[in-house]
Amino acid sequence: MSTPNIILAGYLAGAADYLPIAQKLQAKNFNATVVPLKWWDWVPTVGGRSIAPILEKLDQTVNLELKKTGASKVNIIAHSAGGWLARIYLGDRPYYDKVWDARSKVAKLICLGTPQRSLEPWAVRNLGFVNDNYPHAFYDDIEYICVAGKSVQGAKKSSPQKWLAYSSYNLTIGKGDAWGDGIIPIEAAYLDGAQNMAINGVYHSPRSGKWYGSQDVVDIWAKYL
Repeated sequence: MSTPNIILAGYLAGAADYLPIAQKLQAKNFNATVVPLKWWDWVPTVGGRSIAPILEKLDQTVNLELKKTGASKVNIIAHSAGGWLARIYLGDRPYYDKVWDARSKVAKLICLGTPQRSLEPWAVRNLGFVNDNYPHAFYDDIEYICVAGKSVQGAKKSSPQKWLAYSSYNLTIGKGDAWGDGIIPIEAAYLDGAQNMAINGVYHSPRSGKWYGSQDVVDIWAKYL
């Protein structure tokens, strides 16, 4: 039996943007399901507040797929903030008075353009919790795959795209002239001990062209499923 794959959206994104990824995986004979989020499900989490409402949705989807398929574990494929959110889900320490402890349910975590660390004031509380409690590729029995995009080098005085990248990278790592996917710099997307890779020409968002859900990019990271 193939391991079910659970796809988790990025910050302020809904499931609709990720259904094509599920379809691409299904075409490869993988079981793939998208966590049924609407963009407004993220509203209660804005400003660095608890992301427990999203964790609840993730947990419901994981449990449903395990029950439906009879599998013992799932893989989580998470875009952007979904990646560090999933790291909280794996953990065994209280997060806002609840322990998720989903480690036993997960075989692999694939992070797509995830800011595994950030200097942004509104991200410090949640990301600080993650990295203080579960640093790097924390669990030896879970395979972590971190995928970054290498499409834009930030530049302060340049095109709007390069300026946006510069501003975003600078907010994230304090260095704007780095390379990344236009939003997340490569070095912030990696975890020590993970299988880390950067794919040329990949942008953060599906609205930018080639991104983590494009067919040729899915073909690369899906080899790890």
